[in-house]
Amino acid sequence: MRTSFLTVTLATLAVQAHPVVKRAVDDATVLNFALTLEHLENAFYKEALEKFDDKAFAEAGLPPWARGRFVQIGEHEEAHVNFLSAALGDKATKPCTYKFPYTDPKSFAAVSQILEGVGVSAYTGAAQFIENKDYLTAAASVLATEARHGSWVASAVNRFSGWSGALDVPLTLDTVFSLAAPFIDQCPSTNPELPVKAFPTLTFPGKAEPGSPATVAFDASTPADVPLFVTFLTGLSQIVVPISEGNTVHIPENLIGTVYAVVSTSDTKATDDNIIAGPAILDFAFKSNGQLI
Repeated sequence: MRTSFLTVTLATLAVQAHPVVKRAVDDATVLNFALTLEHLENAFYKEALEKFDDKAFAEAGLPPWARGRFVQIGEHEEAHVNFLSAALGDKATKPCTYKFPYTDPKSFAAVSQILEGVGVSAYTGAAQFIENKDYLTAAASVLATEARHGSWVASAVNRFSGWSGALDVPLTLDTVFSLAAPFIDQCPSTNPELPVKAFPTLTFPGKAEPGSPATVAFDASTPADVPLFVTFLTGLSQIVVPISEGNTVHIPENLIGTVYAVVSTSDTKATDDNIIAGPAILDFAFKSNGQLI
């Protein structure tokens, strides 16, 4: 099994859960949620591309044309920020300060793949809340571009498949925020409050392979007599597996590509109401014949 930097990057940053009063999600809320992510991506590319020049990319073993394409992606993210900010006007959320876990162009490319993938799942999951059809069309346009980014970074640069299957994973607002929160350092106090919370971190400390047992680690307090489950999100499907003694879980067979895992108290379907930790990002690289690497 190929070990991927993608499966461990987010574990380097911890996030603490905090209570949030839920309120109705309207179009402005969804657009500001999207803008929060676009600000993060925009800052990510600006910071890294100022730090690493063409020589640094070449010394890291990346293709000579990679940096130029990343520059174009960064320009797209800036355009997304400007587009959403113009739509929201004086209601638009402002950028925060951030912390990104990369040390060189190669780890930057790995984080890029994570962020683009999360962005695709974020837009896919949030589309259900958009009522204005013009906003929905605009969001679909951004989603398509983010998907093109993610596919290019994964396949052309990081040598992974450009997709995980026929269907992508729609993530909820809370699970997306849980993945974004570790990168966010501090935000302006004047920013509109979003109805989201960050779940505690979920990690797989040892080897994680489909069809094999694995250990999970998370810091969430639940009564000892409440059974817990790890739900694996793949495409539009959820595969629920009980957590056994010693925090062990049997990873389902036939998982390929990017899979999100959460811990919940439900043995049927994980939702923001019953998730207690996660998501963790697992990447099971596979060949063109569908076999795992």
